Amino acid sequence: MSKSIFITGASSGLGKQMALEFASRGYNVALSARREDVLLAVKKQIQEKYEVEVFVAALDVLDYEQTQQVLIAAAAQLGGIDKVIANAGIGLGGRIGEEGAFACAREVINTNVVGAIATIDAATAFFRQQGQGHVVTLSSVSAFRGLPGSAAYSASKAAISVYSEALRVETYNENIDITVLSPGYIDTPINDSLDSRPFLIDLASGGKILANLIEKKVKRSTVPSWPWGLVARILAILPTALVAKVMG
Repeated sequence: MSKSIFITGASSGLGKQMALEFASRGYNVALSARREDVLLAVKKQIQEKYEVEVFVAALDVLDYEQTQQVLIAAAAQLGGIDKVIANAGIGLGGRIGEEGAFACAREVINTNVVGAIATIDAATAFFRQQGQGHVVTLSSVSAFRGLPGSAAYSASKAAISVYSEALRVETYNENIDITVLSPGYIDTPINDSLDSRPFLIDLASGGKILANLIEKKVKRSTVPSWPWGLVARILAILPTALVAKVMG
């Protein structure tokens, strides 16, 4: 029986890389993002390498009804959906109170929180009807500590982590698995303008690690687990004075 996976934000970065990685493992893939023309190019790239079926649809993750419709259409074409990855997100930054910071923060929260919740909610409703499924949320190690210059991004990733943990409790007695993954620095456009990217790994390696963790249906993990599992825990308890000195 074929396996199928639905990915939001699949036109670039981690979304695209996960699509390529899962296709290499024999998964049929459903790709969604705002730009259908870019998705069609990704579809062509996948089908030139792998004998899998690819569904493509333009999607604004802030539109809940559209998210539901696209998920149902993908399932109809692919014969069901086994996993949904809420990956779509943006990484705009700025210091709180500076000119333009609120507008950026609102855009980040809308996309990364409201958009992710729309995807997670639609996936959960679909999996309940289907009788089984696997919801995957892409958070970030920045969720463990609000970082200067990235307050809204950190808050958005913390929000969807907590939301997904609540979902884990709500679906405890159902045949729905919940995975929350928190990547560190993986070489993608969302972070390539930063001055410092500690423990950076390349995109292909990041995609493989993510796919491995998703296939194992881990409950939660940093990506990679080492050293970020330790770093994230330390970051959460560092004194504010030290964080301000090093990162402020």
